[in-house]
Amino acid sequence: MGILNDDAVLIEPGKISGDPTIVTVNCPDESGLGSTLCRIILEFGLSITRADFSTDGRWCYIVFWVTPDNNSSPKIDWESLKNRLLSACPSCLASFYFSLQSNVSIPPTPSLYLLKFFCRDRTGLLHDVTKVLTELEFTIQRVKVMTTPDGRVLDMFFITDAMDLLHTKQRQTETCDHLTAVLGEHGVSCELELAGPELESLQRFSSLPPLAADELFGPDGSDISSSSSNKAVLTVDDHLSPAHTLLQIRCVDQKGLFYDILRTSKDCDVHIAYGRFSSKVKGYRNLDLFVRGTDGKKIADPKHQANFCARLKEEMVCPLRVIIVNRGPDSELLVANPVELSGKGRPRVFYDVTLALKSLGVCIFSAEIGRHSTLDRQWEVYRFLLDESRELPLASLRARNQIVDRVTKTLMGW
Repeated sequence: MGILNDDAVLIEPGKISGDPTIVTVNCPDESGLGSTLCRIILEFGLSITRADFSTDGRWCYIVFWVTPDNNSSPKIDWESLKNRLLSACPSCLASFYFSLQSNVSIPPTPSLYLLKFFCRDRTGLLHDVTKVLTELEFTIQRVKVMTTPDGRVLDMFFITDAMDLLHTKQRQTETCDHLTAVLGEHGVSCELELAGPELESLQRFSSLPPLAADELFGPDGSDISSSSSNKAVLTVDDHLSPAHTLLQIRCVDQKGLFYDILRTSKDCDVHIAYGRFSSKVKGYRNLDLFVRGTDGKKIADPKHQANFCARLKEEMVCPLRVIIVNRGPDSELLVANPVELSGKGRPRVFYDVTLALKSLGVCIFSAEIGRHSTLDRQWEVYRFLLDESRELPLASLRARNQIVDRVTKTLMGW
């Protein structure tokens, strides 16, 4: 293990306005580190415009060029980002460093809290609350949103705190104050408590109807796949390097693309020794990855190559699935993304979906986040029961397609 210091993570602002910020990570390596770092960057509302990655299996050197996401606030807490990246670096002093910054000890798993508030409903309310929680570095694990007949909403968010300070009175007060400022005159009450076993029933996710599950997880469960599958090309070369397999990728650019590639490689036990994520050209990305198997050798087995490439292509061109189905007399928006083997879902999905619906003026009657298992993987599923509106009558196929299109493009960064 190396000794972690301030130079393990360096953040260099762009020289002029609009230039990307350069984030450099230089630390001991571990399996899946690149995926973890990409995930943290995405959680802060940043897009990776370029990246260079190299490791000898013991030490790694990674450079990210990042810019604020179009859907996020341009105001980024760079110091907090640095601390989060440092906390992910595999060194015995990483947690110690982060503890000094926050003056608390860091437990292995953040505690789960229930945030509950009751207020008058309005268009965009759910996104405004989600935005506050995201900016405060909370991760939304589960959510239950219910609307009463008199136009009020009871929102229950099960959250974890990336800073692990939610047990302190100061952090709790700060959270309620921020929410009160957003809710304004619509706010009625705000409560925050540790989520114990007695609250387990509130986290339960109602099972998906079989027809909806078949449509969502079937081969045609997403328009993303059919529109982009012919735009991703993967080429394997086993002759250029004596120790590595070269994987060259050309595909349509989208938000979280580098994260999707790294998380898929991690889940498939494929190790990237060197990678270059080039700048976007006419909407396309080019990537060169020198990879090895778990035995430290190149991936020479044609069957292993084919399976990995097929999985990688699927995850790149169809990282999310978006449909609208009937739920009795109502319309329900379903959004699904695969869960990493580590058990983590995709960052900021709830944020982006609620933003898209707010931009369309679509009100959310109720919302849930849960998990659904298919034969080969687990999915994180977001369910939104939509309110009828004059502008977008949900009985209209055109209106439904417009909602699916806006949500998809927001999620993909198109």
